[in-house]
Amino acid sequence: VQLQASGGGTVQPGSPLKLTCTVFGSIYSADGMGWHRQVSGDEREMVAYISYEGHTKYANSVKGRFTISRDTPEGPLYLQMNDLQPEDTARYYCKAHYGERNGYWGQGTQVTVSS
Repeated sequence: VQLQASGGGTVQPGSPLKLTCTVFGSIYSADGMGWHRQVSGDEREMVAYISYEGHTKYANSVKGRFTISRDTPEGPLYLQMNDLQPEDTARYYCKAHYGERNGYWGQGTQVTVSS
């Protein structure tokens, strides 16, 4: 299984951006999929998650601005990011979750928000 995140780039504050996670292989038994982000040197944090059943949850810092969606439970997975701010600058990763700790990670895509 391989996950490939794409759609990152450099944008100005207040701009939108949409990330896509393409899944190569089968993740039919995954509990759900999520988007995580990491600033160099910091821990990776989950920003959005969608369960197999379609339930979603978000980090407080992105609620109301980011929307996670998918075509099917096996992907592709999307993250619509609106009103981006400099603090959203990070490398964004998608993950197919299996339980609390296990899963498959994509290679990440860089999002930079700067004026």
